[in-house]
Amino acid sequence: MSIFFNYNNKIYKDGQPVISAGNRALRYGDGLFETMKIIDGKIILEDLHFERLFTGMGKMHFEIPQNFSKNYIIDEILTLCKKNQHTKCARVRLMVFRGSGGLYDAVNNYPDYIIETWEIEDTSALNSNGFIIDIYAGSKKSCDEFSNLKNNNFLPYVMGAFYAKQNKLNDCIILNNYERICDTTIANIFIIKDDEIYTPPLNEGCVAGVMRKFIINTFSSQFTILEMPLTIEHLQNADEVFLTNSIKNIIWVKQFQDKKYYNPTVKKINELLIKSVY
Repeated sequence: MSIFFNYNNKIYKDGQPVISAGNRALRYGDGLFETMKIIDGKIILEDLHFERLFTGMGKMHFEIPQNFSKNYIIDEILTLCKKNQHTKCARVRLMVFRGSGGLYDAVNNYPDYIIETWEIEDTSALNSNGFIIDIYAGSKKSCDEFSNLKNNNFLPYVMGAFYAKQNKLNDCIILNNYERICDTTIANIFIIKDDEIYTPPLNEGCVAGVMRKFIINTFSSQFTILEMPLTIEHLQNADEVFLTNSIKNIIWVKQFQDKKYYNPTVKKINELLIKSVY
């Protein structure tokens, strides 16, 4: 559990209230977040995380102070991890938001932030029990210039995760407004068919996942990796399916509806990933 958290460079005890009723993250979801993993005091794939963070802040028209830099935030994260004694293996959540004030127009566009940390077990090994997944049809994700951000407007993912829990699933696929596969409630999705790897392109509305980007950039010389729109039919005809995120790395899927999968290629990718990252 997180014993302490950081709110705008001040450390507070977990559970201590720090935001007002007029907070724009609370009112409008006016912000974005990063979920990162720390191993032995180092943020895994930190360059990709901060590239996505500052790209998202630019799209959301934040005014970024000069001192609000990558190095500054890393120091804040590592200080909190040390305070919480979460230095071996930890999950970090950094939320950046526009603060309080204004029913519609913000008082200013400077970032406020909250950092939380949790101790976790090492998640580099491939999951031994494959995930069982299905479609969440209750909400469709739009394909627009904000779809790739990890923003605080995560309702389709929240309700999809709720649906998965209700139906004893490990995860659910979120569709876009064209009824094509976007991503899942916790991860980006890849399928393998005839030794070729496919994943939805960013213009299909999926989150611009850090692990997704790393896999595409790093392993395209060893595997054929193609970005193309994917349908439910593609999933039903796939040989293997896997999910990716920054905490679990790679998650192999053993079943989608009545279709079952094995994981020989997924195992190879995960082994290469561990050698490349850790």
